[in-house]
Amino acid sequence: MIVSVLQENLAKSLNIVTKAVDSNPPLPVLANVLLETEDSRLKISATNLELSITMWIGAKVEQSGSITLPARTFSELISSLSRERVDLRLDAATHTVHLRCGVQTSNIRGIDADEYPPINHNDSANLQLDGETLREMILQTAFAAAREQNRPILTGVYLQLDGQTMTMAAADGYRLAVRTTEISESFDEKQDMVVPARTMNEIARIVEDDQEIGIALPAQRNSITVFAPNIQISSQLLEGRFPDFASIIPRAFVTSTVLYTNDLLVVCQRAEIFARDNANSANLSVKPAQNPGEPAEVLIVGKSAERGDSEGMLDATAEGEPLDISFNIRYLIDVLRVIKEERVVFQSNGPENPGVLKPENRDDFTHVIMPMSK
Repeated sequence: MIVSVLQENLAKSLNIVTKAVDSNPPLPVLANVLLETEDSRLKISATNLELSITMWIGAKVEQSGSITLPARTFSELISSLSRERVDLRLDAATHTVHLRCGVQTSNIRGIDADEYPPINHNDSANLQLDGETLREMILQTAFAAAREQNRPILTGVYLQLDGQTMTMAAADGYRLAVRTTEISESFDEKQDMVVPARTMNEIARIVEDDQEIGIALPAQRNSITVFAPNIQISSQLLEGRFPDFASIIPRAFVTSTVLYTNDLLVVCQRAEIFARDNANSANLSVKPAQNPGEPAEVLIVGKSAERGDSEGMLDATAEGEPLDISFNIRYLIDVLRVIKEERVVFQSNGPENPGVLKPENRDDFTHVIMPMSK
């Protein structure tokens, strides 16, 4: 293999592809990235047997070939080089790549490409979605997925296609995030699957807002593939049945409050400084206006028995009954960070019932948070 590429393109692709390399892989070769020439391009791949990422970059190919190189070593070396042409020449007998960039030369020992497990991406997309919508849907749901493996199915993002509606949802037992969008394709038979949240987060990190993204649904293999320009991302799906989350979303409320998103976020962040000592529990109280035309009052309090407390008062518009409820303040912060709208609506049926937060005048994103005991 003799190939030349631009340092900038190679560094960018390695930064993306190496996200599929685990720190302690079960096989030594899985600590490597796979390099293959393909026409006038260099194909770079990595997998941990669950998540696979492949990327193509333009190259001058003098001699075709393939090799695997240690992902961390190769990536760090390329990142340290100047923005010039990088020449790679493989000595097939020793599995060593001689690298030259300007006056810099290095030799990197690899493993034969034949030892790398096959990377299988699905062939073609079943639906198309713009990158901005896909990224927003992931960012507004994946954060709510469980991090512990107690219930593996909750470490994923639920994806459902029903008619022309696409739904994503994630839950960890204490909170639930649901986002929907309309798609151009129509699915007469409902399809659902659970994709690992790690995969979803990588997809959101890789795709760009102005890109057209293709999604290939599971066929013979229990996997999903996302197609972006010059990139393919495939992931095994999680096995099991995702909980029926629709039944826990309240449909009517005794208290409804409208607040400015950024003001609420800032107050919650201050309260969180002290609430850390109390399992992140902070108190939220709502006092609807006594007279027409007056603002309602919302008070958020975070307390620490050793370090003090923070009280933040906000003006709001509120209807219904007064409310005094406790939440994990981190959960409120997480959802407020992914809402772009100027104002949010907070709704509740009392201190022992879930609270619901959503952007004002939007019904496609709902976040449910379970209360904490005082």
